[in-house]
Amino acid sequence: MDGEVKRLHVTQNSFLLKGDICYSKNREEIVTKENHYLVCEDGKSKGIFPEIPQKYMSLPLHNYEGCLIIPGLVDLHVHAPQFSFRGMGMDMELLDWLNTCAFPEEAKYGEHSYAEKAYGMFAEEMKHSATARACVFASIHVDGTKILMELLEKTGVIAYVGKVNMDRNAPEYLCEAGAGKSIEDTRRWLEQTKNRFGNIKPILTPRFIPSCTDELMQGLHEIQEEQQLPVQSHLSENLSEVSWVKELCPWAGSYAEAYNRHKMFGGEGCPTVMAHCVYNEKEEIQLMKQQGVFIAHCPQSNMNLSSGIAPVRKYLEAGIRVGLGSDIAGGSSISIFRAMTDAIQVSKLRWRLCDDSLAPLKMEEAFYMGTKGGGAFFGEVGSFEQGYEFDAIILDDRTVPYPQSLTLKERLERMIYLSDGRQMIGKYVAGRCMKGI
Repeated sequence: MDGEVKRLHVTQNSFLLKGDICYSKNREEIVTKENHYLVCEDGKSKGIFPEIPQKYMSLPLHNYEGCLIIPGLVDLHVHAPQFSFRGMGMDMELLDWLNTCAFPEEAKYGEHSYAEKAYGMFAEEMKHSATARACVFASIHVDGTKILMELLEKTGVIAYVGKVNMDRNAPEYLCEAGAGKSIEDTRRWLEQTKNRFGNIKPILTPRFIPSCTDELMQGLHEIQEEQQLPVQSHLSENLSEVSWVKELCPWAGSYAEAYNRHKMFGGEGCPTVMAHCVYNEKEEIQLMKQQGVFIAHCPQSNMNLSSGIAPVRKYLEAGIRVGLGSDIAGGSSISIFRAMTDAIQVSKLRWRLCDDSLAPLKMEEAFYMGTKGGGAFFGEVGSFEQGYEFDAIILDDRTVPYPQSLTLKERLERMIYLSDGRQMIGKYVAGRCMKGI
């Protein structure tokens, strides 16, 4: 298409896209198809073709010729109530930062008007970002969590949202009144939101082992087993935190085992994503692989809070499923493009300064983690392979001009490093075109 690309909007989820298409086949290989047609039928990918197949000739065509078409990005770990103070308190380490910045802010979400205003800002940012799917932490508040779910539902983004549980080692103003109360509120939240949303689903969210008693973890396990809900939490983010868990749980051989003893660490019927995993022992790595636990790698947060650099290469080579997280507000940017570049860069520092046995991540691997790798937590998501749910974003990289002739893969790499969202001119989630981006 000559000239400016038109922003096309549709109400049906069967159509054709034309453009320069890129997606991950696996963590080492990116498929590129220049000036091809991508078919979406009933919200799922039906393949990529150099010409329109006869059977799809009647579908409406959205022409993005000259633009990049890539899978929608996946954020496996983000704290919605922390969005309002991103970029603040970055000189502290994790535990001090939680007490100084995160906990005081999260306490405000018990007030309906504040939750509505602040979560509205977060939802609007998610809508306009390249993120199509996300795993989201709310706060301990039932009503506030419902507000977040309602606002995200309107954006078209698909997400798991969790009411946070914490009944110990938190400020009095943010600590639930015992395991019984925490479980009661969790059940009430689940009942009040059951079958209310099409795009937003619940996920059990014990904040981390230090903030959850054994009684609370056992109660959450019972809910998980009854309702077959997924789980999200934190694992081995910070050295002080790891030592603290050893003091709190002397009966557990490791941080991972503290979750696993309560059957809240993957396994059949319990999809689980653990954020960070900066410091994991060999036995924990084996347990994660065995239980199918996903890792949400959050490189920017780990830098900002001086936590360390996760050995992502080790996890990938062990066959563990790894995605990326923005970890707002430990991370200051909601962009998963930024998470991709940060993941590559910190892996280079780790290789150069700490452990030259683990080669740095490549662009292909970072792109895979931000799309198909993290997308697997949601099912067949994050690729344009046949049968995958159709999430796509359109990037007009002509807005950042270049004089040389670039391959499609080079253009993709350039956008991963340079894109700040302004290049995005289209966004589709599960075959639905999101309006007003």
